[in-house]
Amino acid sequence: MVLLQGDGDWAAGDQDQKQDQDQKQNRDPDPEPVVASSALWSRRCFTWEEIAQCSGRGPPPQDRWLVIDRKVYDISHFYKKHPGGARLLSSHAGQDVTDAFVAFHVDKLLVNKYLKPLLIGELAPDQPSIEPTKNKMLVKDFRELRASVEKMGLLKPNKLFFFLHLAHILLLDTAAWLVLFYFGTSLMPFIVSLVMLSTSQVQASWLQHDLGHLSVFKKTKWNHLLHKFVMCHLIGASAKWWTLLHSRHHAKPNCFQKDPDIDMHPFLFTLGKKFSVELGIKKKKYMPYNHQHKYFFITLPPLLFPTYFHCHTFYIAYTKRYWVDLAWMLTFYIRFFFTYGSLLEIKSLLAYYFIFRMLESSWFVWVSQMNHIPMDIYYDKNLDWVSTQLQATCNVEQSLFNDWFTGHLNFQIEHHLFPTMPRHNYWKVAPLVKSLCAKHGIEYQCKPLLTAFADIVHSLKNSGELWLDAYLHK
Repeated sequence: MVLLQGDGDWAAGDQDQKQDQDQKQNRDPDPEPVVASSALWSRRCFTWEEIAQCSGRGPPPQDRWLVIDRKVYDISHFYKKHPGGARLLSSHAGQDVTDAFVAFHVDKLLVNKYLKPLLIGELAPDQPSIEPTKNKMLVKDFRELRASVEKMGLLKPNKLFFFLHLAHILLLDTAAWLVLFYFGTSLMPFIVSLVMLSTSQVQASWLQHDLGHLSVFKKTKWNHLLHKFVMCHLIGASAKWWTLLHSRHHAKPNCFQKDPDIDMHPFLFTLGKKFSVELGIKKKKYMPYNHQHKYFFITLPPLLFPTYFHCHTFYIAYTKRYWVDLAWMLTFYIRFFFTYGSLLEIKSLLAYYFIFRMLESSWFVWVSQMNHIPMDIYYDKNLDWVSTQLQATCNVEQSLFNDWFTGHLNFQIEHHLFPTMPRHNYWKVAPLVKSLCAKHGIEYQCKPLLTAFADIVHSLKNSGELWLDAYLHK
């Protein structure tokens, strides 16, 4: 969860234009009462039951409270003003977010300054520090593990690693054009150039992922600046658009209506065993789900980037008025069509662009979905941080090729537990995470790469069969 993503340079909101207008209309004109109430917070004590009731559900007025380190914060008005998105913040209303807050923020002192006006009290002395729905001992052990990780320096980046990664991206990007320039535009150079540019684009997407998680530089502003260069200029998409979506994914992975990565349920696919049965019982059929493991190959992998992502990133950037991102994105298209347009005719140029986007999309989808689609998908159960992440993620075996091919997302478990950790340190913390899981009887899944790919298809097939059985017989 990202309460104040970016430590001052906050992430962009995830609401439509109407909510942005509502935000301006609903600003509290007089902040003194909030500050005054926060000054008296020590006199107000709350129970977990009271906090759970302030989740924003029910008839107005809908109070929304959060707990961080036993302190209670009222976000009822702030959640609409939150630059990280109202839905991101409100999805945690009525819950303790201590571990999520620690996981996503680098400069805690700076962020705490923004929390002070929202402070209204603390947990009553007789209340446990951990919510009843969460594993107390697991939370305790994980916090000790995180303290050890910080002492070991595993959250500190190796700048040479990321410099070399960027260098090989730029080298591939340049080589893709040079192949066409020196060897002509016949079939073989055309194919070689496509492969090089697609590889460069995917590797750039892994690097922008690192930058978006603030794991490349110590200073947030440098992460944001290079993030715009890589995401907007090298890839042609909005950095803020990616941040607002990806932050929600990390906050509540595989949680329906909270994780945007599974928004394809139920309109394109039915995901998860429980949801598939529910959908069948309700007699809903948006697609022939019993064949979804077949049409997956011709829909999501090849078309996610060329269709949905293209439209969505421009739509969000325009409606949210991310003018800086749009300007950076424009430089990508100017550079691409000027350099390649000088070598290719218009039909060949458009074909080249669409094909490399399809290749890039296929690579990205298979890697990103192998860690999540086969895992548990359901509503938010408000579990502890470790359980929430482990139920929704799995790993792929380590090798030099797997690390490079997946951008170290083969260590998806470690990445989700420590989202700001530089990826070159995942292998170091993995044995500690395995020990933690073994101690508490939590399954730590790690598969071969091809098995992970196959499990995507198997899980879709299984979900489709469960849907069909419920649709016909229940």
